[in-house]
Amino acid sequence: MGAIEDVYEDLETDVEFEEFAAAVEDKVEQMGGLADEETAAMLIAHELRDEEADTIADIEPGMNDVKFLGKVTSIGDVRTFERDDEDEEGRVCNVDVADASGSVRVALWDEMATAAEEELEVGQVLRVMGRPKEGYSGLEVSADKVEPDEDAEVDVQVLDTYRVEDLTLGASDVDLVGKVLDTDTVRTFDRDDGSEGRVANLTVGDETGRVRVTLWDDKADLVAEFESGEVVEVGDGYVREREGDLELHVGDRGTVDRVDEDVEYVPETTDIAELEIGETVDVAGGVIETDPKRTFDRDDGSEGQVRNVRIKDDTGEIRVALWGEKADREIELADRVVFTDVEIQDGWQDDLEASANWRSTVSVLDADGDGAGAGRSNDGPDAGAADATNGTAADAGLGAFADSPGADDEVEAATGGDGAVTDGDGTAAATADPATSDEVEFTGTVVQTGDPVVLDDGERTKSVETGASLRLGEEITVRGPERDGTIHAEDVF
Repeated sequence: MGAIEDVYEDLETDVEFEEFAAAVEDKVEQMGGLADEETAAMLIAHELRDEEADTIADIEPGMNDVKFLGKVTSIGDVRTFERDDEDEEGRVCNVDVADASGSVRVALWDEMATAAEEELEVGQVLRVMGRPKEGYSGLEVSADKVEPDEDAEVDVQVLDTYRVEDLTLGASDVDLVGKVLDTDTVRTFDRDDGSEGRVANLTVGDETGRVRVTLWDDKADLVAEFESGEVVEVGDGYVREREGDLELHVGDRGTVDRVDEDVEYVPETTDIAELEIGETVDVAGGVIETDPKRTFDRDDGSEGQVRNVRIKDDTGEIRVALWGEKADREIELADRVVFTDVEIQDGWQDDLEASANWRSTVSVLDADGDGAGAGRSNDGPDAGAADATNGTAADAGLGAFADSPGADDEVEAATGGDGAVTDGDGTAAATADPATSDEVEFTGTVVQTGDPVVLDDGERTKSVETGASLRLGEEITVRGPERDGTIHAEDVF
């Protein structure tokens, strides 16, 4: 047995010996006699040596030819293209295959593309050999050889429609229906080739979780078409990872459409009293303070912006710093708000602070706190969001501020349930209905101090003129004449 045969025998490859021997002869000729047949055979063997991938997740761009097993999850259309300096038309078909670790796109060329169109079916298991590279939509494998394996089993569920919890790194052709939780504006960036790219984000959620959707280039304009609370279907998306979180990306083939479906999203919020530095959590509460937006200069010379609000639930209160575009959110006193993916930090005077950055979402609940409406158009939440706060968002700002029974109960007790203010023996002393009398009594939580004071009982907001010293979050009852929508308090207790 000669040197070439010895090297070939030790080489695990699907390349035929005749092809291997011809490559060795070419290598000897290329090196101009600097390498003998054995050396040339070893060089060719190194170039052909396969890198066996245990799972699809092990595949990386830059590896030599890899072999792996995967189940077909989707089959694209066959496309044709013109080859350089050739009259014959080329053909390519993209096939997505997956195993338990993830998914990857496989490009099948020419005869393989034709065979895929005629014979390949979703659910089949394939043995693939090819070269990994970074493609337009992420990692892909350019196939050299593909064979069906009827005996192999791959534990992968092929889904028509995904839920958020079904998403895995590398998955493609993903269709997902979710409720819009938050939207951002379109941003531009410079690509390495000098062209300008465009990107925008929206966050969607369903009953299993939420995911950030990234819209590229022409698709970025879609973000302006949707508002928080609407239900959309993302089509032909692909899953990538950013800073440890999965994202659903939408490129040229992808779509985002409004659909008439009911989707429930239920955030799992953490009580403010349980927050610890370093956590990334979801919090909810009623707004008891708002600061004006401030701008500042970054180290790179660009201008940043931040706005602080303070929220309270039935366990405590915390300041939330809204950075960048989040500072433009319409948040007002007495709003009930859910903040997701906020980072808990050490704030001013050793007080905890929640930081809402690019990955956070901001949802303002509707006035009823039942989560059914979208609130204000930019920030409205989803159905059921208030219930998900487990007594936080649903009770927060502003019935939850009081230590005593709710404001509605006190008003009903004071009015005897029919709008008439009664004394201790039930005798009617005055009327609480401002439409029939100037003298009113109102119980609520202080959501604004100064002139005027603003009270909120969870259903209504009243302006009050008073010289009493009050603090935010305090529950009080005021009594006095109401003129032009303002109560002129004669008694505060």
